[in-house]
Amino acid sequence: MGSCTERETQTDRSKHRKDNGKLSKDKNEKLKTYTTYITMAGQGGGSSPPLTTHILDTARGQPAQGVAMTLSKLDQSGQWQTVETGVTNTDGRGGFFGSSDKWTNGTYKLYFDTGAYFASLHTKGFYPYVEVVFYVEDPGQHYHVPLLLSPYSYSTYRGS
Repeated sequence: MGSCTERETQTDRSKHRKDNGKLSKDKNEKLKTYTTYITMAGQGGGSSPPLTTHILDTARGQPAQGVAMTLSKLDQSGQWQTVETGVTNTDGRGGFFGSSDKWTNGTYKLYFDTGAYFASLHTKGFYPYVEVVFYVEDPGQHYHVPLLLSPYSYSTYRGS
């Protein structure tokens, strides 16, 4: 099983508030609801893979499930070499390098097949794919490359 992080879901807590906006101490303990999200670290022996991503469909307000992804690395001749492929899980998350022996410094590209994702939703989109190119300076660090996506825009950043 991959590594998990838990956080209390405010929406669920607020559903159970009394009219005065407060919960009794006893009910507060019983009504805590936790959302668990799992990275794709299942093969990695319980720790997070060194490269992760998370795609949120901001137009729908939901994770982008089932997005095909390809990770490539720029070789010394200037050609992209496919390293791994994957698909985002039900929470829109994905991870690469379950076995980190291939994770080295260099220039990488994450390709997201956004055209197929939007087609599966019967939604027209402007971007048939998104490519995010980034440089790994220290393969000992964790790299997180999130994608905020809608049919006519996207944004990315280095996450934590």
